[in-house]
Amino acid sequence: MKPAALRSTQGGGKTRAEGDRSFLAKCVILVLCMVLVATIMFSLAAGASDASIVSVIGTMFSSAGSTGDALTLRDRIIIYDIRLPRVILGALIGASLAVSGAVMQGLFRNPLADPGIVGVSAGAGLGAVSMIVLGGTFLAPLIALFGFYALPLAAFFGALAFTLILYRVATRRGQTSIATMLLAGIALGAMAGAYMGVLVYIADDRQLRDLTFWGLGSLAGANWVKIAAAGPFIILALLISPFLARGLNGLALGEAAASHLGIPVQRFKRIAILVVAAATGASVAVSGGIGFVGVVVPHLLRLMIGPDHRYLLPAAALLGASLLLLADAVSRTIVAPSELPIGIVTAAVGAPFFLWILLRRRGILDL
Repeated sequence: MKPAALRSTQGGGKTRAEGDRSFLAKCVILVLCMVLVATIMFSLAAGASDASIVSVIGTMFSSAGSTGDALTLRDRIIIYDIRLPRVILGALIGASLAVSGAVMQGLFRNPLADPGIVGVSAGAGLGAVSMIVLGGTFLAPLIALFGFYALPLAAFFGALAFTLILYRVATRRGQTSIATMLLAGIALGAMAGAYMGVLVYIADDRQLRDLTFWGLGSLAGANWVKIAAAGPFIILALLISPFLARGLNGLALGEAAASHLGIPVQRFKRIAILVVAAATGASVAVSGGIGFVGVVVPHLLRLMIGPDHRYLLPAAALLGASLLLLADAVSRTIVAPSELPIGIVTAAVGAPFFLWILLRRRGILDL
């Protein structure tokens, strides 16, 4: 008789542990790939324009200038110059926020950790707002030196500083206190809000208008320049994140156990913090405050496919990209031809979900 902890797979005579959800995780990742492709096509077709999915596919695969139809030419401009950059940037930002949330939850060993909730996004926002408002004063040399990379760099260093402060405050003797983490995140967010309030007060009318829409979170200003500015930071963070899976799995057993497994814990933490700061900083710099993606997506996937970060991180990237594109499509169509800030949409869905997580962890909801 086989041990109770093992069961046979079909064919080959191999066995795997009961509760092993690796096959399910691979299936989920495959499904999420197809969902992302469908979401991209839907996002390209959704909006105030009457460009349909059929016309989207037609303009993407037809040669330029093959038709003189004014509607098709207009759709081509809308798709390639407006919607395609927006879709690419939205997918990158959704993936980066979801992966950042998954990495932070693994690093702090708590499903409530999220860049937006614990103040990391606030640090990125403070760096970005400082560059927007003060870019014409003593920060002008930085803009002259780095060009359009100055804004994501400022957001990156703001996120990095707040992440390091948060980790120092919340972690003691290798143990992270979730209560301290949340309280420290609230304090850091309030501090960043105060400094941003000062910057808003001294901003001129043009800067104030930009900051108002930026603070609500939006992809309305997406263009190829912003993709060139933030894309390298986000893509680099996403490419590094799969290599963090083993370390995050080891940290789930505790820092002592992870060290015994051969994981250089302190160096790994520094790399993970840099990845979170780069992904969050670049995302916030170009999109503003978009919350709750980092807490909702990893938690949903953890319920479905388990806590193995080898599958959780790529699945989070795919689902985060799809959800943010769907939220953006809703924001563009629900009040068309106007546009609702995407941060409002994600908060409207994410805040009740976050409350559900809190109640579930306290045992009030037995789900």
